[in-house]
Amino acid sequence: MKLKKLIALGMATVMTLSLTACGGGSNEVSTTKDSSNDTVSNEASTTDTKTEDDTTAEGSELTYASITLGEDYTDLTASIKWMHHKTDREEDGTIQAYIDKFNETYPNITVEHEGITDYAESALLRLPMGDWGDIMFIPSIDMVDLETYFLPYGTVSEMSELVNFADQWKYQDMCYGVGYMGNAQGVLYNKAVFEKAGITKLPTTPDEFIADLQLIKDNTDAIPLYTNYAAGWTMGGQWDSYLGAITTGDTTWLNQKFTHTAEPFANAGDGTGAYALYKVLYDAVANGLIEDDYTTTDWEGCKGMINRGEIGTMFLGSWAIAQMKAAGENPDDIGYMPFPMTINGKQYATAGPDYCYGINANTDKDRQTASMVFVKWMVEESGWCDFEGGYPISKTAPTSFVFDGVEIVNNDSAAESEADLMNQMNAESELNFNNGGDSKVMKIVEDASAGVAYDDIMAEWTKKWNDAQSSLGVEVLY
Repeated sequence: MKLKKLIALGMATVMTLSLTACGGGSNEVSTTKDSSNDTVSNEASTTDTKTEDDTTAEGSELTYASITLGEDYTDLTASIKWMHHKTDREEDGTIQAYIDKFNETYPNITVEHEGITDYAESALLRLPMGDWGDIMFIPSIDMVDLETYFLPYGTVSEMSELVNFADQWKYQDMCYGVGYMGNAQGVLYNKAVFEKAGITKLPTTPDEFIADLQLIKDNTDAIPLYTNYAAGWTMGGQWDSYLGAITTGDTTWLNQKFTHTAEPFANAGDGTGAYALYKVLYDAVANGLIEDDYTTTDWEGCKGMINRGEIGTMFLGSWAIAQMKAAGENPDDIGYMPFPMTINGKQYATAGPDYCYGINANTDKDRQTASMVFVKWMVEESGWCDFEGGYPISKTAPTSFVFDGVEIVNNDSAAESEADLMNQMNAESELNFNNGGDSKVMKIVEDASAGVAYDDIMAEWTKKWNDAQSSLGVEVLY
């Protein structure tokens, strides 16, 4: 990818694929150098069964599958740097604690870590400069550019035996990204508030959900739906994440059919599809079922509010469960339910990775090997994914994640020949679905509050989409 294109993406987009709040309130970059290599087990200090000249089953390339943790490369000496967005885990010492544990087995691999608050933009700006280190969470780039910047972990089929979502960052059947945690997409709710409101079963349709919000307003003091409008990323980044299989029951719709659909925002008439998805938010605002002043919402404050029963529902990924449980004295009151939409008698939830570890393709072999070892240890041994309440990444590590009563599916990837088509449609239409499109969803809140008709909003989106299809010469098939 050309530098100009990367910088443009960095300025215009925010990585919102199953987006996780990083937590830190400062805009400063936090950098911590690991120096805790003092704790060394006897086995770790004497065992080394591979060197950089060893080959794997693939022939000569280092792969994720070829590494046996605790046995291979335990005498490897290297210094690596990891750039990430989890400033909250920088500040509370969690990341350093994991590195300390890693160094018990790999005492000579020094891991420097840098947490960045404005990660989505900074990562895109720094990627082509090459000053980001050895491991980064892959920002929003085109699939065709993966091999330029990142080392493959192995083939998608090989990696699929070991991790979930091995095809998230793939190019020419090679896996370039491994998630640090997974997210399922549903709705947070407070069980005690639902009980007090008189809600006896979870809603399964948009109409039922709006009716339940009304019960919360009528029978409790809680805010029925907390929009988190002021945070921005909680708008498009979250609401767009329900597009696709959750709202259509079709795993091919989002990445294969959406760009070729003439009227993707038309009213299906049965409470499904993109029209019904965004109308949930519109109706909640229009009916006064949100906070009194949406411009003053407080992301950090809402965590304690829902824990205390001051909020009924929030639309966030499953990554938020652990944060809300930890925010007060009522963790058992925090529940998680499927998005309130039913297709042919079924409710769906998509699950996918949050940010994915990518390894620098342009560093030396020792650093690449150390990076691969560290990534595999973080995924399979650290327990970080489970600590965050994430949907599991590793297929071998234990997990406590439970999401009953819903079919977990994945949105199928785009054809390689159209790998960049959605990015082009987003740019041309300026709607930016799953690509930092906070403004369009924030405008739904604004328009609903101002009395603008919902169908007028959808008509405007349709025109922008159709104009983009025409400008790009996209064949309309559906």
